[in-house]
Amino acid sequence: MPNRLAQAQSLYLRKHANNPIDWWPWCDEALETARREDKIIFLSVGYSSCHWCTVMEGEAFSDRAIADYLNANFLPIKVDREERPDLDSIYMQALQMIIEQGGWPLNIFLSPDDLVPFYGGTYFPINPKYGHPGFLQVLEAIRRYYDQDKGKLDGIKAEILTNLQNSALLPASKLSDNLLRHGLEYSAGILSSKSPGPRFPMIPYAEAALRATRFNWDTQYNPHDVSIGRGMNLALGGIFDHVAGGFHRYTVDPTWTVPHFEKMLYDNGQVVEYLANLWAVGVQEPGFERAIALTVGWLKREMTSPEGYFYAAQDADNFATSDAAEPEEGDFYVWGFAELQHLLTPEELAELQAQFTITQQGNFEGKTVLQRQHPGRLSDSVETALGKLFAARYGSCITETFPPARNADEARSLAWSGRIPPVTDTKMIVAWNSLMISGLARSYAVFREVEYLELAAQAAEFILQNQWINNRFHRVNYDGTVEVLAQSEDYALFIKALLDLHQVSRSIRAQAPENETDWLAAALRVQDEFDEYLWSVEMGGYYNTAKDASQDLLIRERSYVDNATPSANGIAIANLVRLSLLTEDLDYFDKAEHTLQAFASVMEQSPAACPSLFSALDWFRNQTLIRTTRDQISQLEMQYLPTAAFAVMEEMPEDAIALVCQGLSCKEPARTEEQLQTQLQRSLVRGS
Repeated sequence: MPNRLAQAQSLYLRKHANNPIDWWPWCDEALETARREDKIIFLSVGYSSCHWCTVMEGEAFSDRAIADYLNANFLPIKVDREERPDLDSIYMQALQMIIEQGGWPLNIFLSPDDLVPFYGGTYFPINPKYGHPGFLQVLEAIRRYYDQDKGKLDGIKAEILTNLQNSALLPASKLSDNLLRHGLEYSAGILSSKSPGPRFPMIPYAEAALRATRFNWDTQYNPHDVSIGRGMNLALGGIFDHVAGGFHRYTVDPTWTVPHFEKMLYDNGQVVEYLANLWAVGVQEPGFERAIALTVGWLKREMTSPEGYFYAAQDADNFATSDAAEPEEGDFYVWGFAELQHLLTPEELAELQAQFTITQQGNFEGKTVLQRQHPGRLSDSVETALGKLFAARYGSCITETFPPARNADEARSLAWSGRIPPVTDTKMIVAWNSLMISGLARSYAVFREVEYLELAAQAAEFILQNQWINNRFHRVNYDGTVEVLAQSEDYALFIKALLDLHQVSRSIRAQAPENETDWLAAALRVQDEFDEYLWSVEMGGYYNTAKDASQDLLIRERSYVDNATPSANGIAIANLVRLSLLTEDLDYFDKAEHTLQAFASVMEQSPAACPSLFSALDWFRNQTLIRTTRDQISQLEMQYLPTAAFAVMEEMPEDAIALVCQGLSCKEPARTEEQLQTQLQRSLVRGS
C-alpha cells in the first residue's frame, strides 16, 4: 500500500511512495508527531537523479525488517533537496561536522524536541559492506544511544548547534586592496589541480579564473591557460554528450573520460555561458561552438516544456530493455564495438576512431564513452557517422521534440523507436531555469543565433507570468502547480537572468513592440521583493529563506559558499552593482558594498569557498557603463567585458561613438574605435 508520499508533487518523493517505510514529508504535523511520541526524526534528503539515492531506495528503504523497526522507533521524513535547499544546506553542514564528509543521500538523525542533529551518514547498505555497517544495525545503535545516554547526547547536540550558529554569524570587515587578486588567483589554482579523483565543471571557479585573464599579474597559475583547459575538457571530454548534446554531471576520473551520466539543467546553463565567454575572449575553438549548439538542440528536444520552461534533470540510469528489473547506469549513452561496426561503414568507423577514443575493449564496462582526441572542427563524414549513432539511440523517426519519460513506468511501457531513455524530472525550478536563461542570452550575444534568445525569453516570460501567488515569488512549478516560496538563489539568479536579457536586447531594435517585456523593470520589481523579505538589515547580505518562511529552521543562513551552483549572495552583489549602473541609484551600490563587507572575513580566510564573491568584488571594483548606439552595443557585446553594462544613447556628442562611465562620471567621449577600446581596457582593470 502506498505511503503518504504517493500524493507528493516531487518525482523524488514519489519514487519512495511504495516503500514499506511510513514516510512523512517535512511538515508541521510530522514534526509535532515526533515531539509528541518522542520519536527520533530520521531525515533523508536526496534528489530524483541521484544514483546512490536510487540504490538505497531499492535496498534498505524497500526492506521489510528495516521498515518495521524504523516505523516503530523513528519518525521518517523524506525531503527533496531541489525543493528545499535551505533544509539541505543546514543539515549537510551538520553532517560534515559529524563525519567530516557529505553527499547524497543525506541521512541524518534529529532530536524531536529541537530538531538538532546528532548522527548521520550518506549511503547505508542493507548489509555490512564498503566499510559501513548494515542500516538496521545503525538504527538499533542510534535508538539505544538516544534512550540510554542522554547526557552525552545533549553534549554532542550542544556542540553541533553552537557550531551551526557560529557559522551564521560572520564578522564584517573592510575590503583589503589585494583581496580581488587573492581570490581570482586562488580560483585559477583550484582549476589547475592535478589531484586524482572525479572532475566536476566547477564553473564558479572557472568564471573567476577567466576574469583574471585581463590583468597582467605574475602568477603561479596562468589564468588564461587554466581557463582554456577547463573549456577544452568540458567540450572535448566524455562529460559532454558528443552525439546529442548536453553535459553530464561530472566524470568519475581525472582524465574527463567516464561521466556520472545524469544531466542537470544547472550545469548546462553555466557551461553554455562559460564556453560563450571563452569564445568572446578570443579562444574560438570550433568545439566550443559545436558544444553550445548541440546543447541547445538537446534543450529544445528533450528539456523544454510546451509552455516554454526548462525541465530540471535527466537520470544517470535507464532500462536496457522494457522487462529489465533494474536500470543500468549510462546504457543510453555508451556504445559497444560490435554495435559501432554494425551501424557504421568501415570507413566511417575508422574516421570516428581517429577523432574519438574508441577501442574494442572500451573504456566503461566493456563499452565506449565517446571522448574527443583532438580539438578543431569535425569533418562532415564524422558528423554523418555521429548522426547515425543519434538515429540508433533515439530512433529514425524522431522529430524536433522527444517526449520525456516522467517515471520508470513510462520508461518501460512507452513505445520507444530507439533506446529506452532515462527518466526526466519535469519540474520547473526558477534558479536552474535562470542559469540556462543567462547561458542562452550570453550565447546569443556572442553567436547572434536568434533561436537562443527566443528560448531564453520564453522561459523568463513563463516565470514572470506563473510563479507569483498572492504577490509572492515561488520556486517550483509542477505541471502548473506552484510550490515552495522562492529562496535567495531563485531571486538572485532570476534577477541576473532578467538583467542579461535586458542587456542583449539593447542592440536589437530601436523601438520595442508595446507588449514586449521590459526586462529591467521586471528585474527591479523582483529586487524589491528580494530586499523586503530576505535582506539582513543588521548584518548585510541575503538570507537563504524569507523571514516568514524560516520558522522550522535551526538557523537562518546567508549563502556564500559556491557548490555546483554559484552562491546567492555572490550573484546578488553583482546584480546590485549592475542595477546601480543602469538606474543611477546609488542605494544599490551601497547595498553591494555592505554585503561585500559582511563576507570580507570569509573571503580573506576561505577563498576556496566563495569564487562568486570575488566575481562580485570584480564588478564592484571595476564597474563600467558604456553609453553608445545600438549598433555599437551589438559589436561590443561579442567581446569579453565582464564588468561592463550597456545603455543606449540615441544622440551622441558630436563625432563621438561612445561614452565610458565609472559610477556617475564619464571619460571624454570616445571618437574612434581605438580610443574606445583603450578606455574600456583601462576601466575594466582599474580596481586591481
